[in-house]
Amino acid sequence: MIQYPGSKKVYQRPANSKVTSRRGMSLEEDINTSNNHYLIKDTAVVHKKPTPIQIVNVDYPARNKAKITEAYFRQASTTDYQGVYRSYALDFEAKETKNKTLFPLSSLHQHQIDHLRNVHRHGAIAFLVIRFNSFDETYLILAREFLPYLDSEKSRSLPLSWIKKHGYLVPQSYQIPCDYITVLNQVLSEKE
Repeated sequence: MIQYPGSKKVYQRPANSKVTSRRGMSLEEDINTSNNHYLIKDTAVVHKKPTPIQIVNVDYPARNKAKITEAYFRQASTTDYQGVYRSYALDFEAKETKNKTLFPLSSLHQHQIDHLRNVHRHGAIAFLVIRFNSFDETYLILAREFLPYLDSEKSRSLPLSWIKKHGYLVPQSYQIPCDYITVLNQVLSEKE
């Protein structure tokens, strides 16, 4: 049983499971755990961006049990995560799919694609992190790879074969369940 620093959440690895197996854990939880590790080790500072909502009504049955009963989105959100690593701005969206052969682009909103395009154009490292739940595999696909594909193919999906060719398999470990920084190190060393 592990209690992560600064968290009340406890993760207990199921009996007889592989250390690298993360079945049942969501991609977002894995990224948040990894980000916490990066922050503690002073490797990177990356945070999940809150969704901008406008609270309309709150029920107060007791002072410490306030419950939001009505709210709406103030504006379209951009991407899930923002941060900085080695003086580079990071901006990325994380998605999961149960599909075994492709990632459906219907999972991405146009405003998210536009945002990734804009931050990439201004020098940030923009990317997607996509987990194929059926295989328990996670891939990082840089905006510089998938944006031209979206523009040229006018496709409604990213085939897994294309992702494997143009993306990077993200390493997993018990301590860092979605180690995308290792991939970014490789990307930056190729760039230098």
